Amino acid sequence: MGGVCCRPQPVDFDGEVNLFHFVLLRCVGKGAFGKVRVVQHKQTRELYALKYINKPKCVKMKAVPNIIQERRLLEEVRGFRWLPLSVQSSLTSNWHHSSWCLHLQIDHPFIVNLRYAFQDDENCFFVLDLMLGGDLRFHLERLGSLSEEVVRFYVAQLSSALAFLHENKIMHRDLKPDNILLDERGNAHLTDFNIAVHFSDRKLTGVAGSMAYMAPEILTKRGYTYCIDWWSLGVCAYELIFGRRPFRGRSNSDLTYSIAKDPLKYPEDVEKRCSRAGLQVLRGLLERDTTKRFGCKPNGEGYQELRRHPWFKSIDWDTLESKEQTPPFVPDNKKANFDASHELEELLLEDNPLKAKTRKANQDNLSAEMQQMEVQFTAYDFKKMQRRSYYPHNQHLVSQMTATSSNGGGLVASRPVTPSHDLNTDASVTINAASLDIPSPPHLNMRAGGNSLDLHGTERINDAAMLAAPSLDLVHEKTPNGKASQETARTDQRSNNNASAPVMSEKDYPQL
Repeated sequence: MGGVCCRPQPVDFDGEVNLFHFVLLRCVGKGAFGKVRVVQHKQTRELYALKYINKPKCVKMKAVPNIIQERRLLEEVRGFRWLPLSVQSSLTSNWHHSSWCLHLQIDHPFIVNLRYAFQDDENCFFVLDLMLGGDLRFHLERLGSLSEEVVRFYVAQLSSALAFLHENKIMHRDLKPDNILLDERGNAHLTDFNIAVHFSDRKLTGVAGSMAYMAPEILTKRGYTYCIDWWSLGVCAYELIFGRRPFRGRSNSDLTYSIAKDPLKYPEDVEKRCSRAGLQVLRGLLERDTTKRFGCKPNGEGYQELRRHPWFKSIDWDTLESKEQTPPFVPDNKKANFDASHELEELLLEDNPLKAKTRKANQDNLSAEMQQMEVQFTAYDFKKMQRRSYYPHNQHLVSQMTATSSNGGGLVASRPVTPSHDLNTDASVTINAASLDIPSPPHLNMRAGGNSLDLHGTERINDAAMLAAPSLDLVHEKTPNGKASQETARTDQRSNNNASAPVMSEKDYPQL
């Protein structure tokens, strides 16, 4: 009789998605009030990254609007125009009798996309594309800098992602190497929409983002719009090529002055590191006048102008966006790009380890903030949205770990990847129990996108008052030879917005 109570609970895969649908694997990241771990869907055996956010901590840190905003924006990040041109033409010609016209929802190839969202009594859950290649902060710290060819490839892919977001009236506001993740093939993906926001013709004035990557119009109270993302892309490109940021300072006020006033300077060996065409793109992205900044012309013309620049002559944009091109840098798939200490902490120190629990029936005594999450953090299942991939030769990302399956359904890749005919078969990615237990140095990490998982580099500012704070957490910058040089101030503060605020941190910038 004792064995009856220990039988596994049957999983209803036809019902609303919940944690019972997943096998919990390694813990690979930790933030202010959430963690990230690898999970496997029990029915399809697909691997994902599960970001889970503790509700009470979220309420305590006044970040409820951020979580709900991120949940909504991640569902919106999709669009038809990012089909390859040949596919667009084919579909358009058959539009009048094609079922695509009603249900076509295509994930953008260079954004870490949401697959599922749900909640239980303790946590809100994001199930996201699993990125096995690590973030660019990790690679930058390991290598010191990247070649111009590699950076050009990343800038092209991220430009595509930014143009897509801007077309849909979304600005990211926190573009930096920490939030650029590589898949196992080496393609770059933009993640972390925790402080992303919709924009309109009205300029915003709230200070939000990572200060070292903020555009001057944010710091000088002139008001800003989507052009700030192109500036941040320029800072990232400069940092990746030269191994240091273009503007630095020992305090917030020094850094603000440098971003707003200092001329753009290059290292002495600039000619060995970057071509003249590359320097033109850097100068164009780091132009303080937004009317002249690359990417900022309205109606997508800025992006098209950037694509036509001689620096991108080697980029075939159609095959780039369909991921048919072989990236110039492929992460080492024999190494685990995450900190093994997160798993040890989860096993040894966690008082309340994550596990699937049946929800309580009575939800009447919740606080206003908890009730807001209960109502507004709605469940999401990408398969029920009838999405269709436009990649004809998807690779399967398969775990060899055993998982319960109700029908033994076929395997489908968790996101479109490079077609198999362009790859060496030995480079296919298979994750098994052994590979998930590979120890790694404590400075490695694996990001799944999202909230407060910035384990390296400058952390985001989400409250204007922090810019005037007397205490600073100083971060050593890396020079091209890997040695610490000038220190850059960073602050770490979550939102202090009212829980009902639809958009975060719309405050005037304080006098420094």
